Amino acid sequence: MQLTHTKGYQVVHQWLSSKGFQPFAYQEESWQHIVNGKSGLVNAPTGTGKTFSVFLGTVIQFINQHPKTYQSKGKNGLLLIWITPLRALAKDIGRAMEEVIAELGMQWQVGIRSGDTSTADRQKQKRQMPEVLIITPESLHLLLTQKGYPEIFKNLQVIAVDEWHELMGSKRGVQVELAISRICGLSNAQLKDKPGLSIWGISATIGNLEQAKDVLLRPITHPQPLKGSSSAAKPWLNKNGIIVRASLSKSIEVESILPDEIEKYPWAGHLGIKLAKKVLPIIEQSRTTLIFINTRGMSELWYQTLLNVAPELAGAIALHHGSIESELRNWVEEALHEGKLKAVVCTASLDLGVDFRPVETVIQVGSPKGVARFLQRAGRSGHQPDAVSKIYFLPTHSLELVEAAALKSAIEEEFIESREPMILCYDVLIQYLCTLAVGEGFVPDEIFSEVKSTHCYSELTEEEWREILFFITLGGNALQQYDEYKKVEIENGIYRIKSRRIAMRHRLHIGTIVSDSMLKVKFITGGYVGMVEESFLSRLEPGDSFTLAGRQLELVMIKEMTALVKKSNAKKSIVPSWMGGRLPLSASLGKVLREAFGKAGMVNGDEIELSVLQPLFEVQQKLSLVPAPNELLIEQIETRDGFHLFVYPFEGRLVHEAMAAVLGYRISRITPITFSIAMNDYGFELLSDQPIPLDDSNAYELFSSDNLMEDIQHSVNATEMAKRKFRDISVIGGLIFQGYPGEYKKARHLQSSAGLIFNVFSEYEPDHVLLRQAFQEVFDQQMEEVRLRQMLERIQRSRIVITYPKRLTPFCFPIKVDSLRENLTSEKLEDRVRKMQQQLES
Repeated sequence: MQLTHTKGYQVVHQWLSSKGFQPFAYQEESWQHIVNGKSGLVNAPTGTGKTFSVFLGTVIQFINQHPKTYQSKGKNGLLLIWITPLRALAKDIGRAMEEVIAELGMQWQVGIRSGDTSTADRQKQKRQMPEVLIITPESLHLLLTQKGYPEIFKNLQVIAVDEWHELMGSKRGVQVELAISRICGLSNAQLKDKPGLSIWGISATIGNLEQAKDVLLRPITHPQPLKGSSSAAKPWLNKNGIIVRASLSKSIEVESILPDEIEKYPWAGHLGIKLAKKVLPIIEQSRTTLIFINTRGMSELWYQTLLNVAPELAGAIALHHGSIESELRNWVEEALHEGKLKAVVCTASLDLGVDFRPVETVIQVGSPKGVARFLQRAGRSGHQPDAVSKIYFLPTHSLELVEAAALKSAIEEEFIESREPMILCYDVLIQYLCTLAVGEGFVPDEIFSEVKSTHCYSELTEEEWREILFFITLGGNALQQYDEYKKVEIENGIYRIKSRRIAMRHRLHIGTIVSDSMLKVKFITGGYVGMVEESFLSRLEPGDSFTLAGRQLELVMIKEMTALVKKSNAKKSIVPSWMGGRLPLSASLGKVLREAFGKAGMVNGDEIELSVLQPLFEVQQKLSLVPAPNELLIEQIETRDGFHLFVYPFEGRLVHEAMAAVLGYRISRITPITFSIAMNDYGFELLSDQPIPLDDSNAYELFSSDNLMEDIQHSVNATEMAKRKFRDISVIGGLIFQGYPGEYKKARHLQSSAGLIFNVFSEYEPDHVLLRQAFQEVFDQQMEEVRLRQMLERIQRSRIVITYPKRLTPFCFPIKVDSLRENLTSEKLEDRVRKMQQQLES
């Protein structure tokens, strides 16, 4: 069917023209594919109308199906599911859709389903599903716990997965894969003369776009026939997906904020705040500026600092991060829309998709740790197709300016990270099967076929499937003595959860995001401030002051799961640090960073960041070496503290932590020796009280990838790390109950419960799927074993250069400072660093 000849296209085109808009070619291409019942992935830069490429396609399809009655036809049931990773996006997308529907005179309803949706709205949706439902992955799984849920999806025509590049590579992405496999299974069963279901992903650019499409569409491109059935799946399911690329070049301008003086001995973190005054003119000349900070703790500090240096900004500047109560976050988002705010200090909470048109400028404070994240944030500014996205890079220490140069070249070369999809997440599968058992129940053969059609579980064996069924019905070999693990009952071949208590507990904990227990923070006089982690509050005494949501607070008492506070006038207060604050450097940024350091000696006028760093590079070259991209620099230095070995692979904190442990273990086999370890994103340090036996004769052997897994297991307490991972896996897999809302169990209680089960499995069922998963996640995520192996293989092809500087160098100085952090307060650390800098520069 030719799109331009259809009634739907003419109606939508006319509406766009009346507003002075013209559809982009990629939007029209998407509409054509949706009208033809195809599935695919839309790839377009931020701010170029990706939402309308799928939403308007669904509208056109509906008008084509009902050309005479499209304006009067209401209560059509659910036609479009819009899956979004962030609650903050849902309202914004819903508002844009409702505007279109109203102006086209249609009777469609748009509903939102997330953790913030009221019970009244949920009941209303249950009685009459809206035509469009914007939903988070967790809430979509909650829908599957409803009795009669197949009825909800019977008229469904399109599933849209927004920001798929963010979801893929996480367990929430796996939840999406499973939900799609179930809906596809229902569509296949209900299919008569109806058109098939279309699935569309919406994604910014990632390195493995083709794979991203295949993972999302796998349930419809690789359907599994039912066990024992010779018939193939329905013919409409066997179709290949399409990638629709927007050939729109979004112009991005990157400018670094340069310190007045370059420290020859830089250290992490302190410089950012010192440059706060340089941010004021940028805020002044822009309508609205977003200031992105990597951690919630630092965002609190920045907000206070900006108010201190420019009190006139009070009322025109706001703070936005995930631990601030939702009402305040909503107010900030609304004020951004209306252009009432001059600046917002924010974290990743404003990374995705929200279309804030008044935002002219973005400031990135500190390394974004990845090219894709930097591009995503840059795209928040100039949020129109033809507007230039302006982003300033503000370094938190001098060497981060090299990252700014690396980011510029990565953007120029379009060198962007891949997101690796997850495989065999048994904990998510166990949770999903219990979800289905709470709802309509399930027939194992039918669901096994659907689960196998997903990318995550394509390698799932029948033996593992039987083990999981045995586990959810009888607790498996290790736990079959305990009734609480016998959750699912079998009745006429259908697996169901019949206990109302188990069903309610399961519904409360659907989801895959597991973090430290969060405590509410409320004023003693009433009024909610936000959330902080239990581990932070447990370190405070009543009377101590801390900062949250930009306010100075004094802890009065902790009652149940709430910290009661009052306003504080204390001069100094502690800023909470939330877990997961330190992101590791991505592999792509590591690669361009090595290349940027390689250019350090041959700078042309264009690369201002490298030019201003020349004094630092000169000191580094004089004392040691500035390595080329194909060189690994190792520095051996003796100081009063002992014998230091510094290694610079530029592969990120996690890889360096694992490598330092492996290298320490390998050296200790040559001679009995002990080390303390420190690391940052650029390199790592081994410190000992005796000379370290690493030289030209054994360097390549010590950095070999041979016996890597074995050496990791010997060098790192993998069992202890797996035990910690197992806590999260146990929560997701429903092995341990976190408690009811307002009565959540403390993190240490959860850890001890998980530890007991871990020990039971280790002794009685050492091959249990969840135990295997815990160790696998430690190797994949905490040690980045694949990336570590690739790094060692690269080093084998490189030249290893060992130098023996007489004192600390500019490269090793920040690592040395990081090793002091653990034992010193920030004031004492600053004094100590200043003395060290003076000694080195004298």
